[in-house]
Amino acid sequence: MGGEFAQGREWNHDRSLDWHLLEHPLHRGVQQLIKDLNALYKRLPALHQRDCEREGFSWLDMHNADWSTLVFARFGRDDDAMAVTACNFTPEPRNGYRIGVPRAGSYREVLNTDSELYGGSNLGNGSGPIVAEPIPWGGHAHSIVVTLPPLASVVFEYTP
Repeated sequence: MGGEFAQGREWNHDRSLDWHLLEHPLHRGVQQLIKDLNALYKRLPALHQRDCEREGFSWLDMHNADWSTLVFARFGRDDDAMAVTACNFTPEPRNGYRIGVPRAGSYREVLNTDSELYGGSNLGNGSGPIVAEPIPWGGHAHSIVVTLPPLASVVFEYTP
């Protein structure tokens, strides 16, 4: 209740939500991000089909405490349904960040929480495909090199 546009105060059933906050660009940005996250969740089967199955999730990089990053993959029922999410928990951009990926093919950025639409700096990977290279990384036979924006999460959709 109000979280979908970053209301600061706790919800109270006796009061209206602070809709006036939507007059501010950053609150509108949070509202747009929630809208886009919901649309992406609905569009990409990898994000919802196997929520309750072990095979629907895999850590790709969970040991990079020095850079404060996490990377994981989500899988749908179809072998080609996969999404990779990379998170950077620092205010420093991570340029040239290599991620080991489970499959050859291409990866396209489909959500970037640092987008200017959401009030961010718009640092990212563009809309073109990032082709996996046959360079082993993190226990995987292929890898991609991406930019991780500061204090942001980026979702990549897989295409064989």
